[in-house]
Amino acid sequence: MRSHKWLSVAVLLAGVMAVGLAGVAQQGPTEAPAGFDTPTLAQNPGSQSISNGIAQPPGDTYALDQTRFEQDHDASTGLGPVFNARACADCHQNPVSGGSSQFTEIRAGHNDANGNFVAATVPINDGANTIANRSIINDRALIPQAQEHIPDAENIRALRAALNTLGDGFVEAIDDSTLQAIAQHQIEASEGRIHGEAVEVPVLESPGQTRIGRFGWKDQHSSLLSFIGDAYLNEMGVTNRLRPKDVTTVGKITTDPEDTPDNLGLADIDHFAQFVRGTKVPPRDAVLSAMAAAQEGQNLFERIGCATCHVSTIVTAPAGTVIDGGAFTVPEALGNKIIHPYGDFLLHDIETGDGIVQNPPQDTANKLRTVPLWGLRMHPRHMHDLASLTLESAIERHGGEAEHERKRFRELSPKEKQALFAFLNSL
Repeated sequence: MRSHKWLSVAVLLAGVMAVGLAGVAQQGPTEAPAGFDTPTLAQNPGSQSISNGIAQPPGDTYALDQTRFEQDHDASTGLGPVFNARACADCHQNPVSGGSSQFTEIRAGHNDANGNFVAATVPINDGANTIANRSIINDRALIPQAQEHIPDAENIRALRAALNTLGDGFVEAIDDSTLQAIAQHQIEASEGRIHGEAVEVPVLESPGQTRIGRFGWKDQHSSLLSFIGDAYLNEMGVTNRLRPKDVTTVGKITTDPEDTPDNLGLADIDHFAQFVRGTKVPPRDAVLSAMAAAQEGQNLFERIGCATCHVSTIVTAPAGTVIDGGAFTVPEALGNKIIHPYGDFLLHDIETGDGIVQNPPQDTANKLRTVPLWGLRMHPRHMHDLASLTLESAIERHGGEAEHERKRFRELSPKEKQALFAFLNSL
């Protein structure tokens, strides 16, 4: 238990040290604002939303950012030809715009003769056309000829849940060195059993630059703008300056890129990034977290080792820190903030891997990003595929690097397990 508590302190101190190393005269770190404060409204979208205080670009408003996030697309505005949803909020809405949802997407591919993952090639239009080198298989299409189906040859198949984006501006603002320190401590605290992997991934808005990934089930993106530009194409079929070419022309009626700047000089992806960066972190349930059972459960959570990967406390980089390959500077609203994600944003093999590789190395095939547990009480389904319908089921699926922690969970008494669940349900 002492080592897990030490991890939170160490991460906190890493953030404090970062302030000094940057030579920035600031107060000590402060708690990030929390709240489900971006309600989805049919009338006047965004009008009741409250941001974390992030400064807006000239002429922009947070309500406008949210309006763009919730806007439905059709073929005339670039939707498709293959897609999963018509708006960002379709997949990111529970309990407010930016949250997670019950939606899953399909991933597929196969291993070559050397055992390396190869993304799927999918025939469409009765075999006259193909969509190649793309692991995502879209559920929807504008016309029947563009509809995708998984070929028999693509025998690696998986479902992935849509992820929460609330508070992700603070996640983007975590310094790479903080994530590396967490990974190193995991090795030391577990005598090598647990070893989160930090992967360097391209920053799409800064060609040639890389950063440690933290967004997506495979940590495939390190910046929110990259994550959003990629999703706009792959989930909605809308091309943009970061992903400027559609995956097929079958059924296409618009010209690339389909996301162009508005009268403020901001494209949709810029509004989306501003919206997500402005969200508050998911709040804890104040009543449940104050209960004795939840407090006992939190002690058990640390004692049995869950906090090794589900890290409770992280401090973001100081305001003024340049990140994303030089494309973004951490603003006051996001810098030097204490967050409680209950996650480490690293890749682990707990024997639930889906076999998919989205960024090298190939050893990430059976690894997935630790699920941040903030906002957990809003999830009726659990794990990357949403196949676990109870917390106990989700915990029982933990093997591999988490086998020791699962064993310690099984040794808890029924009363202790209920206390642990009370804590988790307060998140």
